[in-house]
Amino acid sequence: MRCAMPKKRLPANRSLPKRWRFKHGAYRYRVPPGLESLWEGKQEFTLGVTYAEACRVWSERLNRDGRSLQTLGQVMDRYLLEVSPDKAYKSQQSDQYNMQKLRPVFGHMPIASIKPRHAYKYHDLARQKHGLTAAKHAIQTLRHLLTKAVEWGLINRNPLLGQVRIASAPARDRLVEDWEISEALTMRANSRGPVVAKAYMRFKLMTGLRRNDILSLSLVDLKDDGIHVQPSKTRKTTGKRLIIEWDEDGELKKVVDEIQAIPPRRIGHAPLFVTRQGKSYVDEQGRCNAFDSLWQRFMDKVLQTTKVVNRFQERDLRAKVASESGSLQEASERLGHASTAITQRVYRRKPVRVKPLVR
Repeated sequence: MRCAMPKKRLPANRSLPKRWRFKHGAYRYRVPPGLESLWEGKQEFTLGVTYAEACRVWSERLNRDGRSLQTLGQVMDRYLLEVSPDKAYKSQQSDQYNMQKLRPVFGHMPIASIKPRHAYKYHDLARQKHGLTAAKHAIQTLRHLLTKAVEWGLINRNPLLGQVRIASAPARDRLVEDWEISEALTMRANSRGPVVAKAYMRFKLMTGLRRNDILSLSLVDLKDDGIHVQPSKTRKTTGKRLIIEWDEDGELKKVVDEIQAIPPRRIGHAPLFVTRQGKSYVDEQGRCNAFDSLWQRFMDKVLQTTKVVNRFQERDLRAKVASESGSLQEASERLGHASTAITQRVYRRKPVRVKPLVR
């Protein structure tokens, strides 16, 4: 009698924990034979519609004992269930993508057997196949997996910490010129999209805030002393808060008033920037797909109708703010960074002016 071969997992399910699958709009857990009584007598249990909800339900019901983890694949499962759901949606996607690449290579290996040479060999192969940035992110995920293994008492030390050094990809150096901004802002706007994009540009060039932080602002954040913001990226780390004060000439207030004048009408806790239907551009998972499409169409029109020939990204405006700030410290504070290192490496893009050495 021939035994049936195990069915291969679909590509969409390969990054999920063992016995998980996404089907009919929900995450489901295929219960091991004999354990149906622990899962309400079901052979397949619906965990939840969202990934975070599914992780919470699975973890509560299974009550996994960390001491039973032996392979890195099991550490990946626990990481996806306990650590990843607390991250932003894009970070969760990144974790799943990276582990989908790491699992076939490291998943079967005992946790304590991983050495720096394994990470370097994987990086070299991944760099050739997926590129430098993707390979580096995978190694960063692998390193953090082992850090969590130390925290959970599975190994005594992280073998990659301080031992594996991966070169970073060159930072983006596109500096948007003043004339390019002028061209974009003076372009004729015949529809609502360009009007929103131009108002957004002016607001971002004055505040330097990230896209999600701008689109998450509500009317209650506009206070007498300025705009109160807690950057979402550092909310769970430094917890840093910003108050962007109103300028004496009233330019920032004027821009805010223009944004609020764009239909539809909004009151109370409504977002500062809203869609045509009066909804936020940021969905429940932190994605801004509607705004990204709006910006894409706006840039297409800028390239078609103005003298601008090189497309610039929305995030390049944040670098423009940092580059135009008077000092590195001022730029770092304006961008809400915990230190000036990231400000200098990524966001200060203006060339340094030096005088010739005259002997």
